[in-house]
Amino acid sequence: MFDSRRRRLVAAGVIALLLLASGLLASRGHWPPETVLSSNQSPSLPAPGFVGRATCAGCHAEQDRLWQGSHHDLAMQEANEQTVLAHFNRDTFSKDGVASEFFRQDGRFMVRTDGADGKLADFEIKYTFGVTPLQQYLIELPGGRLQALSIAWDSRPQADGGQRWFHLYPNEKIDHRDELHWTKLSQNWNFMCADCHSTDLKKHYDEASRGYHTTWAEIDVACEACHGPGSQHVALVNKTPGYESIDPRTHGLVVQLDERKGAHWAINSTSGNAARDPARTSSKEIETCARCHSRRGQWFADVRPGDPLMNSHLPAVLREGLYHADGQIDGEVYEYGSFLQSRMNHAGVTCSDCHEPHRLKLRAEGDGVCLQCHAADRFDAPSHHFHETGSRASQCVECHMPAKLYMVVDARRDHSFRIPRPDLSVKIGTPNACNQCHTDKSPQWAAEALRQRLGHEPKGYQDYAETLHAARTGASDAESRLVTLLRATDQPAIARATAAEALGQRLTPETFPSLVRAMQDADPLVRATALEATDAVPPEQRWEAAHSLLRDPVRVVRALAAETLADVTADQVPSAERADFDLAGEEYLSAQQLNADEPGSQVNLGNFLSAKGDIAGAEHAYREALAIDPGWIPAIVNLGDLYRQSGRDAEGESLLRDALERYPAAASLQHSLGLLLVRQKKLMDALPSLRKATELAPENTRFLYVYAVALQSVGKNKDALKIVLKGLKTAPFDPGLLELKSELSR
Repeated sequence: MFDSRRRRLVAAGVIALLLLASGLLASRGHWPPETVLSSNQSPSLPAPGFVGRATCAGCHAEQDRLWQGSHHDLAMQEANEQTVLAHFNRDTFSKDGVASEFFRQDGRFMVRTDGADGKLADFEIKYTFGVTPLQQYLIELPGGRLQALSIAWDSRPQADGGQRWFHLYPNEKIDHRDELHWTKLSQNWNFMCADCHSTDLKKHYDEASRGYHTTWAEIDVACEACHGPGSQHVALVNKTPGYESIDPRTHGLVVQLDERKGAHWAINSTSGNAARDPARTSSKEIETCARCHSRRGQWFADVRPGDPLMNSHLPAVLREGLYHADGQIDGEVYEYGSFLQSRMNHAGVTCSDCHEPHRLKLRAEGDGVCLQCHAADRFDAPSHHFHETGSRASQCVECHMPAKLYMVVDARRDHSFRIPRPDLSVKIGTPNACNQCHTDKSPQWAAEALRQRLGHEPKGYQDYAETLHAARTGASDAESRLVTLLRATDQPAIARATAAEALGQRLTPETFPSLVRAMQDADPLVRATALEATDAVPPEQRWEAAHSLLRDPVRVVRALAAETLADVTADQVPSAERADFDLAGEEYLSAQQLNADEPGSQVNLGNFLSAKGDIAGAEHAYREALAIDPGWIPAIVNLGDLYRQSGRDAEGESLLRDALERYPAAASLQHSLGLLLVRQKKLMDALPSLRKATELAPENTRFLYVYAVALQSVGKNKDALKIVLKGLKTAPFDPGLLELKSELSR
């Protein structure tokens, strides 16, 4: 039923296994149309335009006053005496053999540090970036590039350890060749940061010159970044002739962030918790904030305030490295993905229920913000928090919103509002709030203490930690657990989407129907991940399962459908659906064009074109990825595989060997070269490369499996069994390894 060769490779992935003739590696509803115009926009009027904060402040003086000095106001500023917080008094900072010096020259702020060539040079600070607890500095390089210096200023008070220079990657040795060096793409403002630190940002990347002409309406996060362009609102207020057709109930606004209007929270005397009346029926405000306060990728530039987040962005699910198995924050994920997991989101809470949206401060100090909705006599008491009232340990956030440090000094709180679960720490190794304070105690101690206090095992709203842990560790019951979670509509959609993604990594004929059902889920993130998870299914079955999503009301889902169905041939597409198929494909190509400055998008484009049979176009895209970043390994791997597809193995071998001269520690390159040599029936020559791949990536069970099969093929069964047993230590229930173990043990 399922193709054992994956059609495409994602940017972070490694080359898929090839079907070899030798048999050595033989193991591959209709939605309504999208609304184009906002409900308050007349087609006879010009599109809404940006008018600027000063215009808004003319009528909204109090909101403007609150905004001034906020993190949004100070998100980015021109560097001058008023905005630069750091000392530039010939200060020096040394790291990795480079002594950087900060000084002033002719009224400009300067740094002498290593440039893209590794040589010391003087660079002018053009902009400040952020304000507290740290401030970064942007340097302009040729091609319109603004780069964020990795040496930042700790703006906290000296008593708190601040007022010093520090490096954002203190534990990594970085030189000018490293991808984390301040001159590289990962530190590029135009690509990485600009969209969320400015208003009406237009990246304007020019692929021909590989440069930028980035523009903005305002340098910081001003009124219209959240409320949308205000020209029609101003015209309506000023009674400008021609604008009478605007519905006055909309006030001429592109979006009305009015979900709190008329809502009341009444505390239930029995539970001590509040309920919202009326229930929240939309997520406009949350998704407006989420465009920046989330771990996500931007797919489309024409962001329309009030539209679903996934009309323009694709949020990350609870992947390992980003989140712990129970959904707690791990990597730098911001707030949205956590909040989606919370009972508070389920109950109808919005961001501005807790945060004043212009000043960005909490609506009440300390526990007061929580006690708006949770009865003090029940929750602000030792019987609930088990600590002395008024102590730090008794504060709601210490247990329900534990913090983690990012960027060395920036403590950010988890917004999933979960109860402490030291019992899960014992079972699956996730962190817990109890041991974050009681560092001298064990999770077992914390679990028992909590059990005794409560009189029972703790049980929170989130119920998927052990399922996601089972998936991550390859447990024997992972598939059945994931199917159950995917169907559990009482659980947060982001967790169910994570289950869909995990099922795609272990897809079987038995689990495939669950993904097909998930493609019709009410939540677009579930639909999107279920769609992507069917990548290994043959084209005709993929079409049958996914073609309706070409007409999905959410644009990113449509684009993903086009990507997933890229290799469906013209004769497989009914004529009645050809227009939908082509339009979704255009949307997908538009998304890749927006991010043409990113090598991963060029690889995605190459994969899409390759699936369409456009070999020349695919090769151009892969080579463009390597022009942007010569060390982008997925581009090398995919280009080599493209050469395989087009019968150019000699070019592929040359490409891989040249790349390995430069990047000998790239496991996927070693693996790809080994596969190429296997295809050439040079099994003994392939073994060193396949072995090296397993040494460089010992956690990659696929590499271990392939190497073991190769050893078996040349009669080295004992050595093959050792490799299999090594893999089973990492993934004890891996079906391929278990089957091979059985063969080798006979």
